[in-house]
Amino acid sequence: MRFTPSRLAELDGAYRILKQPADRPPAQRDPRVAERVSAMLSEIERDGMDAVLRYARELDGWGGSDVEITAGALERSGDALPKDVCAGLELGAERTRTFALAQRAHLVDFETELAPGLVTGHRYVPVGRVGAYLPAGRFPLLASAFMTVGVAKAAGVPSVLACTPPGPDGEPHPAVLYSAYLSGVDRAYALGGVQALAAMAFGLLGEPGVDMLVGAGNAYVAEAKRQLFGTVAIDLLAGPSEVAVIADDTADAELVAADLLGQAEHGVNSPAALVTTSQKLGEQVIAEVERQLETLDTREVAGPAWRDYGSVTWAKDAATAVALMDDLAPEHLEVHTADDAYYHDALRNYGSLFLGPWSTVAYSDKGMAGTNHVLPTAGGAKHSAGLSVSRFLKPLTYQRVTREATPLLADAVDAISEYEGMAAHRRTATLRTDRHRSAQEDS
Repeated sequence: MRFTPSRLAELDGAYRILKQPADRPPAQRDPRVAERVSAMLSEIERDGMDAVLRYARELDGWGGSDVEITAGALERSGDALPKDVCAGLELGAERTRTFALAQRAHLVDFETELAPGLVTGHRYVPVGRVGAYLPAGRFPLLASAFMTVGVAKAAGVPSVLACTPPGPDGEPHPAVLYSAYLSGVDRAYALGGVQALAAMAFGLLGEPGVDMLVGAGNAYVAEAKRQLFGTVAIDLLAGPSEVAVIADDTADAELVAADLLGQAEHGVNSPAALVTTSQKLGEQVIAEVERQLETLDTREVAGPAWRDYGSVTWAKDAATAVALMDDLAPEHLEVHTADDAYYHDALRNYGSLFLGPWSTVAYSDKGMAGTNHVLPTAGGAKHSAGLSVSRFLKPLTYQRVTREATPLLADAVDAISEYEGMAAHRRTATLRTDRHRSAQEDS
C-alpha cells in the first residue's frame, strides 16, 4: 500500500510521513510463476487426471489411491480437534452463514412496468457449480471455508466442491475439513495448488467443470485463477493481506499497534498502515510496535513486514485522513477515533470497515463477525468489493411486451436501425408493426 504521487501532490503540506515503507517494489506477478502455471495448465488440459495425479505426487507428496475425501471422513474430521476449537469453528460457520442469509434476503427479485404493456424485471439465480480452494499452509486459515463454501451454499448454489492440499503426512488438515463440513461442502478432495484449480475447472473430478473458482492461495494459485478466468469466473485476485488504521488522539496506541501486527504476521510482504491526526499517537504506535515485536512469537514474519511495508502518516485533519486512506484503498480498515460515524459516512475505498476500538480485523478473519474476509487488495477496493453472497448470484433481466405496446418500441427501433444501417434489426421491428396494424384492422 503506497500513496499515489498525484494524491500526495494535491495534499502538499497537509500530511507528514512519520514512517515510510522500504524502497521495495510491491508484490506483483512473477514471470517465472506465470510461465510455470501456463505450462501446468496446458499439460493438465491435455492429459487430464493423469497429469493432475502426477503433480499431486510431485508437489503435494500425495501417495493415496483416491484424492476424494469421503463424506464419512468429512463428518468425523472434528473428532481429531480440541473441543474448544470445534466450538469456535461451529460458531464461525453459523455467524458467517447467518450474515450471508441476511444479505441474500435483501437481494430481491423485482418487476416494474416501464410503460403500458412493457414489463421488465430481474430475478437472482445462483450459479450452478462452484469450486473452492482452501489453503492449508503455515497458517491454514480455517475460516476460509465459511467465506467460500458456506456463503455459496447460502446463495443457493446447488453444487460446491472444495480442494485442500494434503499435509506432510499425506492427509488433509482436519480443521480445514471440519470447516468445510460445517459449511455444507458437497464433495472435497485432497488436492493442492494449480492442479486442484485445473481439475475443478476442467471437470476432471468425475463431474462437469465448475462455473466459478473462489478462495485464496499462494502466488501459483493466484496465477492459475488469473489464467483460468474466462474459462470460469473467479472471486478476485488477492495479493498479500493488508491492514490500515485511522486513529486520532483518543486512540489506544497499544491496541493500534497490536492490530497492525495482527495482519502483518500473514506474511513478510503484508502491508500495515496508520493514518493519524495526532503526531504524538503516531510516534507512540511506532515505538509500541517495536516493543510488541520483542515478545511476539511470529516476529520473524511480522517484523520484516512492518520494517519493509509498514507506514505511519500524520494528517492535519479528518478530511485529509479520509483522502489519504481512500487513496490507499486498503483490504481491512479500522477506525479508532472520537467520531467514527464521520469516517463511516466519508470513506469510500476499503474492503471491509471495522469501527471502534472493540472491532478488530481478527474477529472477521476467524468468522466471528459474520462478514467475509475474501477482500480486494493492492488498491482493488477503489473499484471492487469483496466476496459476498451476491457474487454467487446472477441478476438475470427479462422483459415482457404486449401487442398494444408495440408502437412505443417498434417505431423508435425502426428509426434508429435505419439510421445505423442495420436492416435485420429494423425488420424485427417493422414485422411487428405490420402485425399490430393488421390486428387492429381485423378488430
